[in-house]
Amino acid sequence: MSDPTIKGLPPPPTKYDGSDFRIAIVHARWNDSIIKALLEGTINKLKEQGVKQENIVVKSVPGSYELPFATKQLIEAGKIQSANAAPSMIASSTTNLLSLIDNTTTTSSQSQSEKPATATTTNGPSTKPFDAIISIGCLIKGSTMHFEYICDAVTHGLMKIQLETGTPVIFGVLTALTDDQALERAGIGRGEKGKGHNHGEDWGLAAVELAAQNRDWAKGVL
Repeated sequence: MSDPTIKGLPPPPTKYDGSDFRIAIVHARWNDSIIKALLEGTINKLKEQGVKQENIVVKSVPGSYELPFATKQLIEAGKIQSANAAPSMIASSTTNLLSLIDNTTTTSSQSQSEKPATATTTNGPSTKPFDAIISIGCLIKGSTMHFEYICDAVTHGLMKIQLETGTPVIFGVLTALTDDQALERAGIGRGEKGKGHNHGEDWGLAAVELAAQNRDWAKGVL
């Protein structure tokens, strides 16, 4: 029988547009079949909210213990990538302005139909800092204390990162007591009454909501 305590996140009071957001997902590879289902649910929900496929960056690490380190490094890498891209954007803008100045005399004497076509910009993957990070893992209790130690370390590690960086970090780590509990929370349960609910969908919703809220708060908008 499917666990009746498994519930999905209700829709937020405001519908958020994720089309301008850049979201990173870092996931563990341990418990691979569960992780794949969670990852798929997360990405599908991000897309439903308008996040573009090319602006969803997915990286993996061996296990959940490595998630805090990878999450922190991804946030920093996104900032570095954005900074490195900035000079080329400025140079491109300067070139375009100089081109307009050089062509002033020519274009002023041309009719509207004779004016050269304006340059078009090519849309591609964003290089701005990440608006949110989703950290996905799956820990299933065994017969040793390993489970408790890892759960505690990962939970505190991810919380510390978002407070230190100011970038929302969505906690996507299942901490289940049994395989069946984890399967049902990935939406692939073995029970005859139902497959459960894929919590990856909840994490996708939360990422877009927190990214939008955080952008407003950074501008002093409440």
